Amino acid sequence: MRDAEFLIEVMAGQLRELLARRGIAHPALVGIHTGGVWVAERLHQRLGATTPPGRLDISFYRDDFSRIGVNPQVRPSELPFDVDGRHLILIDDVLYTGRTIRAALNELFDYGRPASVLLAVLVDRGGRELPIEAHVVGARLELPEGSHVQLTGPDPLQLLIQAAP
Repeated sequence: MRDAEFLIEVMAGQLRELLARRGIAHPALVGIHTGGVWVAERLHQRLGATTPPGRLDISFYRDDFSRIGVNPQVRPSELPFDVDGRHLILIDDVLYTGRTIRAALNELFDYGRPASVLLAVLVDRGGRELPIEAHVVGARLELPEGSHVQLTGPDPLQLLIQAAP
């Protein structure tokens, strides 16, 4: 597997092409805590975006919130721009079941109605439980049930893959 910085460079190239094809000039980037925020910050630099990136903590929007309770490290979400009518790029580190993205979309729409939302992920590991697909993907992995992918960081960013026992 390539390193995380290389995959972010791949994502930046894909995003430039996608934004040009769609005629989107000034999208706002939104990272999902924690790994998605790290990826969003690096993409923000590589794309030369002018609007500071937003940050979402979806803890209260998770569909398993009543089962697992509050994450002890809940952080406030920060969107330093108006969501209404804005083209957004939602960014996460690992796309698996799709439930994190569903929660993030629910939170985003509580802030307003964006013109569009593109999804960019560092790693797509398959295993979807919801009909959610990324527009931009750094790498696709086929992993057996019980395996884990984790982004650690922020400096350096490293992808850790733990195979199923």
